[in-house]
Amino acid sequence: MRVMTCNVRTSLAKDGDDHWARRRDFCLNVIRAQSADLLGFQELQRDQYDDLRLGLPEYTAWGMVDEPHTTSPVNAILFRTGRFSLLSQGGFWLSETPHVTGSSSWDSACVRLANWVRLRDRETGVDFRYVNTHLDHVGQTAREEQARLIVEDAAAYPARYPQLLTGDMNCDGANAALERFRQGGWKDTHAALHGDTNPDTFHGFRGADDDGSSGKIDWIFARGPVTPTASQIIREEQNGHYMSDHDFVWADVKLNTAE
Repeated sequence: MRVMTCNVRTSLAKDGDDHWARRRDFCLNVIRAQSADLLGFQELQRDQYDDLRLGLPEYTAWGMVDEPHTTSPVNAILFRTGRFSLLSQGGFWLSETPHVTGSSSWDSACVRLANWVRLRDRETGVDFRYVNTHLDHVGQTAREEQARLIVEDAAAYPARYPQLLTGDMNCDGANAALERFRQGGWKDTHAALHGDTNPDTFHGFRGADDDGSSGKIDWIFARGPVTPTASQIIREEQNGHYMSDHDFVWADVKLNTAE
């Protein structure tokens, strides 16, 4: 199956010719062309969430968008309806009080959360869990603690239970927050296939003109009996404009039956 992470850049930003309304259709076309089975989005506002649901009708969406606290972007998950059966879903805020709606802690500049679904693949019968998140862009302590919460939550499942994690982690592989994931048993699908490289995935709508200093900040991790078979970073341009200020990243993975 193919899983893809997409930071689509919030529609609240005053981006001129790169505003969501001008790149929405292009962005949707790029997403459709990747034929992903699982999609994890970051920075979605409600209008973008609605646009994706309308433009990608073959997917089911989940993202706690209807919770009372709706001023923060939603990390929505979309999964291919015809392929997967939904077993359960949920989410938690990345704070010291993870079940308090809209809570924030440490030096986090924004409210951050993680959404998850448990699915059954109708093609193979394998059950698995998929988590999507967006770590803070300012606070280093917050990033490390937010990663810790995700690691601890995942550890409640058996080590042989397949899990996938996507997200804009707002840090590269050398950051201590990413080490939290590695210590928790999460493996980078891109590195498993391409080595421990650090390709830039944020370009701020500058494309090839970006200096590449941010490194790889968009990630797809796997835990348990998951084998990556392919991985690609997607940067599409149309008439000098990009689908987002981030590249999208996808990975093909094989999920094995948990023992």
